[in-house]
Amino acid sequence: MAKKVVASLKSTDPNKGFSKIIRAVKLKTTGAYSFKEEIVPIADVQEALKK
Repeated sequence: MAKKVVASLKSTDPNKGFSKIIRAVKLKTTGAYSFKEEIVPIADVQEALKK
């Protein structure tokens, strides 16, 4: 029964989803790279990548 409840809560609108953005960021102190992760709405992905 749980499968039916989960399936009914799933939205079919593609604009209501989220996307994970992973960036490589160079540290000023050591010069090494680290990764920064962000979760943003799909509609705001292009704006988040411009930063």
